[in-house]
Amino acid sequence: MDVSLLAGEGATALVGLMVADGWTAVRERVARFFSRGDGDPGGVERVETELEEARGELLTAGEDHEVAEDVEAAWRLRFRRALRAHPEAADELRALLDELAPERDRTGSGDTYNSVSGTVHGGSVVQGRDFGALTIGLAAPGPRTDGRSGT
Repeated sequence: MDVSLLAGEGATALVGLMVADGWTAVRERVARFFSRGDGDPGGVERVETELEEARGELLTAGEDHEVAEDVEAAWRLRFRRALRAHPEAADELRALLDELAPERDRTGSGDTYNSVSGTVHGGSVVQGRDFGALTIGLAAPGPRTDGRSGT
């Protein structure tokens, strides 16, 4: 898997887990991931503090999606840098994601990564995978089922 895709997956999962139950265990595991091998005895605590600050931003922001996007982008960059500096850590991150975010089930023929940047004006954005019958906009008029004529 591409380092950028794995970093994005890690950041997305992390931001989702920041506002979920069990955050303390997630914070500790992610802090250990980022501080492994850096030789700094206070590294884990420093990363835990940074994670808590990011979580605080998310909780304070409420429904402000720009804040969530900014937090996710910052951690995506950190994951990417960590993976480039330590390519052997990719398996560790995959295992961590499988353990902490098992609902990110990868079934079917491949993974799907969606990203919308900017604003969509006058159009729709549909994100997902394996869509069946999908209608966007107004449905074509069909026969009425209430017994009245369609005019």
